[in-house]
Amino acid sequence: MQGGAPRGPMMNWLPIARDFREDLGVALAQAKPTDGLEGLASLAACRLGFLETIQLDRALARLGVKEAPGYAPVRLAILASSTVDHLSPAIRVAGLRRKLLIDVHSGAYGQYRQDLLDPDSALHRFAPQAVLFSLSAREAIAGVAPTATAAEVDGVVGRFVSELRSLWRKAREIGGAAVIQQTFLDVSEPLFGGYDRMVPGAPATVVARLNDQVCEAAGRDGVLVLDIARASQRDGIDAWFDVGRWLQGKLEIAPQAAPLYGDLAPRILGAQRGLSKKCLVLDLDNTLWGGVIGDDGLDGIVLGEGSAAGEAHLALQHYAKQLKERGVVLAVCSKNDAKIAEAAFRDHPEMVLRRSDFAAFQANWDDKAQNLKAIAARLNIGIDSLVFVDDNPIERARVRQSLPMVAVPELPEDPAHYVRCLAEAGYFEAIAFTAEDRDRAQSYAANAEREALLGSAESMEDFLRGLAMTAVYGPFTAVDHARVVQLINKTNQFNTTTRRYAGDEIARIMEEPDAVTLQFRLLDRVGDNGLVSTMILRPTPDDDEALEIENWVMSCRVFGRELEYEAMNIAVEAAKERGARTLVADYIPTPKNDVISRLYPTLGFTEVDSPTPANGATRWALDLADYVTRKTHIVVQEQPDDRSRDLDQIHPHSSRPVARRLDRVDDGNPA
Repeated sequence: MQGGAPRGPMMNWLPIARDFREDLGVALAQAKPTDGLEGLASLAACRLGFLETIQLDRALARLGVKEAPGYAPVRLAILASSTVDHLSPAIRVAGLRRKLLIDVHSGAYGQYRQDLLDPDSALHRFAPQAVLFSLSAREAIAGVAPTATAAEVDGVVGRFVSELRSLWRKAREIGGAAVIQQTFLDVSEPLFGGYDRMVPGAPATVVARLNDQVCEAAGRDGVLVLDIARASQRDGIDAWFDVGRWLQGKLEIAPQAAPLYGDLAPRILGAQRGLSKKCLVLDLDNTLWGGVIGDDGLDGIVLGEGSAAGEAHLALQHYAKQLKERGVVLAVCSKNDAKIAEAAFRDHPEMVLRRSDFAAFQANWDDKAQNLKAIAARLNIGIDSLVFVDDNPIERARVRQSLPMVAVPELPEDPAHYVRCLAEAGYFEAIAFTAEDRDRAQSYAANAEREALLGSAESMEDFLRGLAMTAVYGPFTAVDHARVVQLINKTNQFNTTTRRYAGDEIARIMEEPDAVTLQFRLLDRVGDNGLVSTMILRPTPDDDEALEIENWVMSCRVFGRELEYEAMNIAVEAAKERGARTLVADYIPTPKNDVISRLYPTLGFTEVDSPTPANGATRWALDLADYVTRKTHIVVQEQPDDRSRDLDQIHPHSSRPVARRLDRVDDGNPA
């Protein structure tokens, strides 16, 4: 490129800092390091270049904060066949945007095999929670001649991928670390011009085949993918790779791309910990359509084919619809007359979205920050689960100031770029796609129907009885493995320990003969809530007659339905069948799980001394002989052996007689 150093990809969805140097100084001047950390996190949420990222990272190091309320510490190791030290500051800074304190270990250049195989290496001593493989395609394709046949290419690539899979397994053996594989950049020059794609041995063709096979293997092995190949195709290879930097210091990721690379890795780490956003909240006027519906009328708004602006707004609606289909919840927050706004979705012929696509619809003249709070409350999700899209910079600034935990992309002036801005921000990063994701929009609609039932019921007992609930329970199975892993790693409110598990860890636990795993589905007269709770019980090392509830999570969608009581009834029965006399459990408080701070005492547990009373953790014990079975309004049924059986067959309305009810004793506890 001419005119100076190449420009890297810009993170245009982030707002520009008001005064970077001044705000950095203010953060470092705070008396409490945790207050300074908040100031740095606010700066990290702004658009930064490579040098500003370095400065912010140095400021973070000066604070020396390793743990802080509301922040999750993460140990990430990068194993690379190129120089990657310049990427660590960007990863740490991007982690702040997602409330992650990331400790980065970079292995020696090209020594990733030795580090993995040597149990005394610095890598093993670091004990990473996640291992990122950042490898160059050069090594993989070195043995492929341009004259190679397709079969020869597949042989070379297949052998490389086979070795890579063995390295993934070695990485997982280091404390059950999650594995992230970076895709491979194509930095080759064409040999045959446009005919490259037709030649199996052309370097670009080999790299494409390599990426395909690596991603296929990653899917089979439960390895996560950091897709820089796609990012470089979108931004142009010059934005990601600088041949001069490669020749000088073997930097495959150019310095100008470091800030965006740094953002991609924490997206995955955040998604593992349930930090991806859940709900897209959309403004209406000049966002979902051009113009103001209240002033311009139905015929006057700009939407649909025939104009560039109309097609741009239509593209945003199409993208929002696709997000809904993959499990993102949609909501509206607009200063508008509700009847006029709803009529637009019903009557406009070009409208892609309909009123029924939105789980919450706040169209009024109230402050938008208050409306966002109302949306979160209605959906029973955290306010930090929202992404708010609004064309008005004043409204965006107002929400950022009032609700800094809400993600607010800095939309470009031209609506033609709205979709790309939203997509590039990575708010909804996924690490799995399950049946529950596909059905999430329907489940929120069903919850609205349940709320209507609650509103018409004379009492909570009438409401619960009227739901006619059935809980289907059983051990973890291969069929539900992906959903079990997803639920454990995404749940933050009803999560007793906030321990996170990789997919292969769950698979190993399922194979342990002494472990007890339980999963729970909840069905009612409205529909199937899906797999909404899991529990892991394992023997304690110091008591042969005790089982520890190592992890217990439950979806917020079923709070207040008595499932926690029914789950404990079933867990106690399962523990007794294993010969246990005691259940023990830890409650580790976080900023999000205070809602269950008194869970164990309400279930009959008593507090005991904790062997590791760190982070405010408390330990609880239950003598199974003294446990009094809780009375609930839930019928329970053991999961059928034939998992292909249609769940409709065990729906309480269609098949009540097949369910069994455990003996209940009304002990006066809340149902």
